[in-house]
Amino acid sequence: MKYDKIQKIKTIILLSFVLAIFLALVYSRIMAYTLAPTMKPASFRDLPLWYVPIAYIWDYMSHGWICLLFAFVAAGIVYEFIPKDIITKYMGSNKATGYALAAGVAPFFTVCSCTMIPLFSGILYAGAGIGPAIAFLLMAPAANILTILLTGEIISWQIAIVRIFVSLATAMVAGFVIANTPWGKEIENQHKVTNVQRSSIAIVKIPLDEKLINALKFSWYLAKQILPFFFVGLIAVGYAMRFLPEDIVGNYLTGFRGILIASVIGGPLYTPTLVEIVLGKGLLDLGMSQAALLSWLMGQPYDIPNMMAASKIIRWKSVLTYALIAWMGSVIFGTLYGIVTGGL
Repeated sequence: MKYDKIQKIKTIILLSFVLAIFLALVYSRIMAYTLAPTMKPASFRDLPLWYVPIAYIWDYMSHGWICLLFAFVAAGIVYEFIPKDIITKYMGSNKATGYALAAGVAPFFTVCSCTMIPLFSGILYAGAGIGPAIAFLLMAPAANILTILLTGEIISWQIAIVRIFVSLATAMVAGFVIANTPWGKEIENQHKVTNVQRSSIAIVKIPLDEKLINALKFSWYLAKQILPFFFVGLIAVGYAMRFLPEDIVGNYLTGFRGILIASVIGGPLYTPTLVEIVLGKGLLDLGMSQAALLSWLMGQPYDIPNMMAASKIIRWKSVLTYALIAWMGSVIFGTLYGIVTGGL
């Protein structure tokens, strides 16, 4: 009886912790608190070189810690509680339902591309095919509900609707291509072996408190694997913002050349989710073409912190493959949009 009471108390504490994190994220959305850095490129101009990464990391963590904490905990919950047979059955790389499920679920995760990594990892480790997992990774930060709503309200609903379809197309292509590469198949097979071994020993029904503890342990494991690379990426971007010329917009972000430049500065040079919308609006007001703006918005999923962190999960061949496809998609769809609308 004493053990049962202790077990119930542990379960209540753990559930309260998970619920508190979820409610904190919901409350931050309701109260419209910014979860992204507030420093602009101009803020870095007068900072000493040694202080640039400290300032940027502090600015990010002071605003984005809720998103990061939610993402890691959610990854652990997904990994531990979602039935592995359902994931492997419906999210296999060779099944259309897997891609459809990834595309349908992804828009509900309104966090940055970098904080999608632990969620992506949890889904992949749980037994999903690498193709749908990659599609989920690219689709969620580019076309989640919150970003689409704000894109429509702040920029234009035409851009917002186009963003949904072009992000979906790019994510599906990237997932399908990687799923059919030798390195993609190798990663997928490794996770399948791991899950077969795991399921073969999971005979006894695990109590809820133990499952919650296992979920949080997995969250911590992912954090240790991913965060060091993520911080390295933030440091690189901090220095890029320090030295990026401010007059580049009016002079260079129009025409096909503008699309190419926008695809580069909008992708590798990380801009947290929602911030890219505000910055994109500002660039548009300064003379950026709508075609270049679309390319800028499509670049968000293949930023430096994303690629650095993802390399620990799926290795660099897969990372560079999806980054190249995402970049090509931003250029191609940006150009097509400019031709069709006359906004090139």
